[in-house]
Formats: sequence, structure tokens, C-alpha cells
Amino acid sequence: MVEIELDGQKVEVAEGSMVMHAAEKAGTYIPHFCYHKKLSIAANCRMCLVEVEKAPKPMPACATPVTQGMIVRTKSDKAIAAQKSVMEFLLINHPLDCPICDQGGECQLQDLAVGYGGTTSRYEEEKRMVFHKEVGPLISMEEMSRCIHCTRCVRFGQEVAGAMELGMSHRGEHAEIETFLGQTIDSELSGNMIDICPVGALTSKPFRYHARTWELSRRKSVAAHDSSGANLIVQVKNNQVMRVVPLENEEVNECWIADRERFSYEALNGPDRLTRPMIKQGGEWKEVDWQTALEYVANGLKSIQRDHGANSIGALVSPHSTVEELSLAGALMRGLGSDNIDHRLRHAEFAAADGVRTLGTSIASLSTLQRVLVVGSNLRKDHPLFALRVRHAVRHGAQLNVITSPAAFSHDDAWAMPVAQTLLGEASAWAQSLADVATAIAAVKGVAAPCAGTATPQAQAIAKSLLGGDRKAVLLGNAAAHAANASTLLALANWIAEQTSASVGYLTEAANTVGAQWVGAQPQTGGKNAAQMLAGGLKAAILLNTEPEFDSAAGAAAAQTLGQAEMVVTLSPFKANMAFSDVLLPIAPFTETSGSFVNAEGRLQSFHAVVKPLAETRPAWKVLRVLANLLDIPGVSFETSQEVLAHATAKPLHASNLTAAKIDLSASTAAPAVASIYQLDSMVRRAPSLQLTADARQGVTA
Repeated sequence: MVEIELDGQKVEVAEGSMVMHAAEKAGTYIPHFCYHKKLSIAANCRMCLVEVEKAPKPMPACATPVTQGMIVRTKSDKAIAAQKSVMEFLLINHPLDCPICDQGGECQLQDLAVGYGGTTSRYEEEKRMVFHKEVGPLISMEEMSRCIHCTRCVRFGQEVAGAMELGMSHRGEHAEIETFLGQTIDSELSGNMIDICPVGALTSKPFRYHARTWELSRRKSVAAHDSSGANLIVQVKNNQVMRVVPLENEEVNECWIADRERFSYEALNGPDRLTRPMIKQGGEWKEVDWQTALEYVANGLKSIQRDHGANSIGALVSPHSTVEELSLAGALMRGLGSDNIDHRLRHAEFAAADGVRTLGTSIASLSTLQRVLVVGSNLRKDHPLFALRVRHAVRHGAQLNVITSPAAFSHDDAWAMPVAQTLLGEASAWAQSLADVATAIAAVKGVAAPCAGTATPQAQAIAKSLLGGDRKAVLLGNAAAHAANASTLLALANWIAEQTSASVGYLTEAANTVGAQWVGAQPQTGGKNAAQMLAGGLKAAILLNTEPEFDSAAGAAAAQTLGQAEMVVTLSPFKANMAFSDVLLPIAPFTETSGSFVNAEGRLQSFHAVVKPLAETRPAWKVLRVLANLLDIPGVSFETSQEVLAHATAKPLHASNLTAAKIDLSASTAAPAVASIYQLDSMVRRAPSLQLTADARQGVTA
């Protein structure tokens, strides 16, 4: 540790730290633009000039290492004069368009100009003009004349997102931030560039000119599409969601969010919203009141239960639904006498688990791993925030090894990070690849291999990697969880992890995959699983927040199968499943209801509604509770979502990725269901800007 004096205060910081780090620790603010705690030091803007005793001139706080006994003054006349001079230079070419700038009211340059800018300008020449750039549907670069060349966006792409999509061309007054060769910005994390831009050069294209920052109310929430459970600030005006930005949480999402969390809100205000209950009569859809709709559903379920038995009724539920909704859906089904409920719509295997499948380690620990093996995942696209942390680990020396499909690793920089070893093959080959790695590990350790395998050169290289280092993880992706031999993949992953002292876990598919397992939103006593229900035989189906045609492994066949049922009830915020449903009940999306999600690491996070439900929309937990009451199901008379949560989570979460399954390399190896990253749920599918992205157009698969 090194001790310095900062504005008369003694501060201890680690050796190698900069003056800026010491100031942060001391709670002293030093004005800056190019410095960002998550990015490398560039020292471009010079706004953070401070006085260092015995130094001949002011020094940049972000790039000046601390030394023992150093005396720093951040608010001396010399420091303030230097900072004001820098501000004058920054404002020379900056356009005077604050009244029309989308950044107005939350602009770092605007704020600092109040304290460090002059009342008049000495600059009399013409200001420079930079032409706008077209870089895609999410980011606007219409006013690049505002850019102060802090290069935060460039460094973010290079260091955090892993793809240097922006760079600086030319020099001096001709310097510009731009993509090259007319390319677009296609990163799945691109929206974070908007947040870190300290001026109005990069702004949100979907939000542009929709509201002023001081008109917006800011309310906390939790990501509904991401198994990281990213923390959000949802910004609201006139009871409409206008913008979504990250809420900093170092343990979960740091200060970043994925684009699907940031821009999916467009669907909430779209024309496809379901605003009143609807019943199909004579092939025609008619709007009805809630009492009529719920009584129609209750009477229909009672009739089918009486005529065909409770086992003819099933529920297909989305893992993007809240803990409370899934818990009440399970209570409703079991109250009817049916165990036919499942959230595993994309799975091909439904082996019973002895615990809840989780990440097997903390999200934060992904940043400090030294060895990683990822199986059956397109990590960068499936889990952008997990990929971000693994990328950080790789930048600091970690070795990443991959067993996945060629589609998920189409070229060398597909994951936007160096990969030590890859074993590419279709899903049918993954178990054999893991068996080969296990055989190579067994040969090194002198133990018996768990099954027959061949220690190929690539398998030996992966084995050597996993046997080195200290902090290690074997991570199973969405495709591995969905695979027909998922239990064999898990058993092999467990053996490898045990032999290499690694953790093992699932990256998990949706916002509440872990929560769905916890509250039993899957068969508990031998009921039909999702595949069996979608294969036919149901007389009545309840669809909670899901569109099986797009959300299940059955695909288009799901619509045909469900069309044969006597009654299909869809609970959705959107006009969904209209071809085969008999009743549509408008339920609130996550922004219009209180609820809870459990992220991949098993962290329970609750949130409140940020806006009132639209029109006749109602929270799904209330709809399910009233429906259960109409069906005379006891024990569900909850008054608040907090009561539902307390009841649902009374049983402790038992996280276990262990499996007693027999390793069978000859088991069924049907290819798992895949989906474009912007087709994963009904809300993302209806976000216009996300559907215009390169990932949506190319159908990048999980």
C-alpha cells in the first residue's frame, strides 16, 4: 500500500494505482470525461488535471501513478485554472445545440461546463462539422460534431464487448469516431456505448426525441430476458416505459446490460398488446369483461375435468414468468388433480433432478476464472453478460475451451475473445467429445475413465488446460440443457469437474429458469412433460406467457396439436396463439406487475410494477388466484404478491448439479431446439428495433 496526501487528507491505495483511484477512495470528485472505472486509461481529455507538488505542470489524475508521500491538490488555483483551460478547448468546436440535444439534462459536458466553462467564448473561427453516420437500428450517430474524442465507445467495444466496431480516423481537427467500410454496430452489448458517452454524440435511436430526461420517473426493476438477473432502471413518462438503462450492481451486471434488456420495451407500447379479455365464438374473436372470461374458463375446465379426467388438462408455462406466477400455476393444476405442468418447452430430455440446476458458482466469480470449459452454448449471444465476465478473465490470462456446434462458432472471433481449444460438432457429438476429454484426463491422473473415449490431440489439449490453474468451471449452455442426452452431458461434466477441481453448472436459459425449478413448475409425481403435452392428448391447455409455436422444441407442430384440444386458454400481454386459442386473458408484463426472478446463480430478486397495467390488463398472479377461487381450489387466497412469494419459497432452494444418471453414449441424440437471440420470448419478438439488427436478420442461433 502507498500513502499519499490528497487535499490535506491521508489516503492509502494499492501500489500501481492512479491519483484518480485515490480520489475515488477518498470520496473526492475530480472532473473527467475519458476516464471510466471499467475501461483502460486513455488520458485523452485532460479534464482531470490536478496539481502535484514538485511537478512542473498540472498532471492528469487518471494517468499519474501514486508514489509514497505524494501531495496532490485537486482544488487549488493551479488545478482549477488548468481544468478551465481544458474546458475552453473542449467547447471550441462543440455545437451550441443543447436545446435540441437528446443528452440535455444528463450530459456530463453540460454539467461540467457550468462549473468550469466561461461565460463567453474567445473562439471566433468557424466550428468544425462532422457528418452523421448510419450504424444500425439501435444507436444514433446523427450529431457527431458533439464528439469530444474521449474514445470511451472505442475502448468499450475493444475491451468489454470484445469487438472493436468503432475507431478514430484522421488526426487533429479532422479526427472522427466512426465504423469503417460503412459497417454497422452489431454487438449484443452495443447500447452500453450510449450510457458511457459523456456528450450527445451517441444516443438511443428508439428513444430519440421521445422525452426529456427531467420528465422521466426512474424506477428499479430486474431483467426479464436474461438469466443474469441484470438490475435495471426503467424510465417512465405518462404511464409509458420510455427507456431502460442499467442499475449498477457489481455482483450481478456491474454497470452493463444486454441490448435485449435495453430495447425490448418497445413491445410494451406496440400495437400487438392485448388490452381486454377475448373469447372466440363461431370462429370470431369478441371482447368480453373479466367476469365473463374467467367464468367461461372455469366452467370449461370443470366440464373437461368431469368428462375426461384431470390428467387431460395441462399447463405450458414460460420460464420468463415470475416465481409468483409459476407457483400459482402449479397450485392451480395440482388443485385440479393434474401434475401436467412444465416450463421446459425447448427440452428434448426430461430426467428427474435431485435439486435445482444452477450456475454452480457466483456470477462475479466468472471474472476471476483461470480455466473454463463451455459445452453446448453460443456464449456471446446466449448470455452476453456472462460472456463479458469470461472475456475479462481471458484478457487476464484465463484459458477458454469450447465444445459446441459449428453454427455457434462460425469463425475464429465469433465469441469476440481468444479461445484456447475448440471441439466443434453437432449436438450428437458432444457426449463423445466430453468422453474424449475425460479419457485424456484419466490417462494423466492414472484413474479409470468413466466411459469409452479417445484421447485425441484436441481432447488432450483441453485436459491439459483444465488440469492447470486454480479457479475453474465447466459450464453447460442452453443447447446442452435442451439436448436429448442432457443427463449424459451433465454426468460427464461432473466427472471432469471432480477430477480437475472445477465447479460445474448450467448457464440457464431464461430470467427465471432456476425459480421455475424451485417452485415445481414441472411434473413432480409423474405428470406429462412439455414434449408429451405437445405430442397430443390434452383436452384443455393453459398457456402462461408462452407461444409454443416459437418457444418449444415442437415448433410449428405445436399449433396443430393444440388446435385439436377442446379448450386452449392463453394468458399473455400480447395477442398471441390466436389461431388455436379459445380464450385470451391479458396479463401484465414484468413492467406492470410486482414479482420475483431467480437468476442463474440462485439469487432471488423482487421488483415492483413501474407503470400501471395497460387498459384491462391484470397481473397474472391475480388472474390465476381468481381462477383458482372459481374452481374451489383451497389455499390460494393471497392478497399480495409478497404473500405468494413467501408461500412459494417456504421450501429452501436446494441447488445441486449432481446427477446419478448412467453415462450412455448411444442414447438418443436428436438435435436440440434453437432460436435466434431476438426470438426467445414474446416481448423481444415484438420489439421493432431489435428485429432490425444483424443478429435478428441472420437468425443467430443459441
